[in-house]
Amino acid sequence: MRIRATVAAVSGALALSAFVAPAAHAAGSTSLDVTFSNMKVNGGKAIVVPATGSVKFTITYKVTHGADVKTSDYYAIPVIYHGTTIKSSEYGVAPDTDPTCTDTSSTVQSCKATLSASRADMVNSIAGTWQSGGIAFAESDDEPTFTDNLGKVSVQRLSKLTVNATPEPVKKGKTITVTGSLTRANWDAKKYSGYASQPVKLQFRKKGSSTYTTLKTIKSSSTGALKTTTTATVDGYYRYSFAGTATTPAVSATGDYVDVQ
Repeated sequence: MRIRATVAAVSGALALSAFVAPAAHAAGSTSLDVTFSNMKVNGGKAIVVPATGSVKFTITYKVTHGADVKTSDYYAIPVIYHGTTIKSSEYGVAPDTDPTCTDTSSTVQSCKATLSASRADMVNSIAGTWQSGGIAFAESDDEPTFTDNLGKVSVQRLSKLTVNATPEPVKKGKTITVTGSLTRANWDAKKYSGYASQPVKLQFRKKGSSTYTTLKTIKSSSTGALKTTTTATVDGYYRYSFAGTATTPAVSATGDYVDVQ
């Protein structure tokens, strides 16, 4: 289930209602003797959320329980959240469906859960570093066990980059003008907006080669626009390439071919 908590400071049971799917059991407590470990979110890659729609990802983790605890006695889910703790977070994501778990020993389970990060759950200000954590609960108790800070997670705004090199064709030694645009998901406005004042590389790949070489670095305008010039020498492809930031992933435009005559 995707969540956006509306109240930051609430009791454990109420906070849990914002994170846990309706089909889940009631909450558990520290007496449950259940711990999380080896939590890996999206294979260690950033979770990149578009301006509209959602993106699915998986979390794998291990759950260790006491020798006197049966797996049927508890329910343990992973979450990612923005902030210091799960209970105080206003933004987080929990599994869409029940996790799948396999017993690897009498006290350890290996689990996997699928989650969806939706633009509807996001605001621009929370892009960047999140945390992963776990919530364990059982049928017999009212208070869940929250496990915070099980690993950092990067949640980013999807970026896009375009390029257009003109004129095509062009005479050798003449000037080529290369334009483009760097944009990223604006979760607040539900669209893609220009990413201003960012360093972007103009790169060239000679026809028949598989390697791009950087010609120069320019900065995007206040609207994300890109424009520069270079001299035509040989046939090849021009592209812009952006290295990315903490809130926005790296992206390279598809090369635009120019025939030099």
